[in-house]
Amino acid sequence: MWQSPGVYPGDQSQGGGYPQGGYPQGGYPQGGYPQAGYPPQAGYPQGGYPQGGYPPPPQPGFQPSGYGEGYGQPPYGGPSSLGEDGDVKGFDFNEQSIRKSFIRKVYSILMCQLLVTMAFITLFVYHAPTKMWVRTHTYMFWVAFVIVFVCLIAMACCDSVRRQAPMNFIFLGIFTVAESFMLGVTSSMYESDAVMMAVGITAAVCLALTLFAMQSKWDFTAMGGVLLCATVVLLLFGIVAIFVRGKTMTLIYASLGALIFSMYLIYDTQLMMGGKHKYSISPEEYIFAALNLYLDVINIFLYILTIIGAAKD
Repeated sequence: MWQSPGVYPGDQSQGGGYPQGGYPQGGYPQGGYPQAGYPPQAGYPQGGYPQGGYPPPPQPGFQPSGYGEGYGQPPYGGPSSLGEDGDVKGFDFNEQSIRKSFIRKVYSILMCQLLVTMAFITLFVYHAPTKMWVRTHTYMFWVAFVIVFVCLIAMACCDSVRRQAPMNFIFLGIFTVAESFMLGVTSSMYESDAVMMAVGITAAVCLALTLFAMQSKWDFTAMGGVLLCATVVLLLFGIVAIFVRGKTMTLIYASLGALIFSMYLIYDTQLMMGGKHKYSISPEEYIFAALNLYLDVINIFLYILTIIGAAKD
């Protein structure tokens, strides 16, 4: 009903206001407002709000799987889209920054291990009293061997030992000292010039193989089964060499061992690098990666030292 200007519903003097009889006795219509919500002209959706409400605003970091579906945003694929190591703390190991930081950490640990080992070898080779003490206390070699074996099994089989600091560094330090002692005892049985020659050859071979592993387009990470079979063959060949002694047998065995562990060095280096290779090691396994590279270098050194010793003998 049209009203004149200035007349408000509550102004009784102008004839306006609410109905004289008040509100209808029946009250508001039964059922309240229409279930379909406000009319479409009001701007609200005809079907009302979604049952689960609208999604919360995006938070920093990774979003849960399926976020944004149906609201104009591409769904997040979940951990499976993060690469082979995407299940490790949500990181993609293919990222350059994570990979480079991981490689720097591994090689820093490896250099410390090699420096400790080189110090032990130098002491046992050039210090005559230490060399004589070792030859009169042979049981120390077997004590060190037991320590090396226990630490190696613990770090290889227990994730908590090799991943949780400072436990991983403690076990790695004990293993490195015991292994360095064993290498010092072994090196003291050879002439000093043979030992230094083996050190130089080992350094050159390892540097060349590491550069090859980083630059090569060949993927050695898929050769784990082949290397395992070669290691078993080397073990059986070593058992035969115990009973069939001879210079030729020693040279063949040492050459085969140096070749196999050179392949292992390439294999472990590419596992550490990740990226374009089929398999890669987790960024959390920096202790395990350093341990693998250290064992490869040590075994190459031992087999080269054996070859030099057999050739001079």
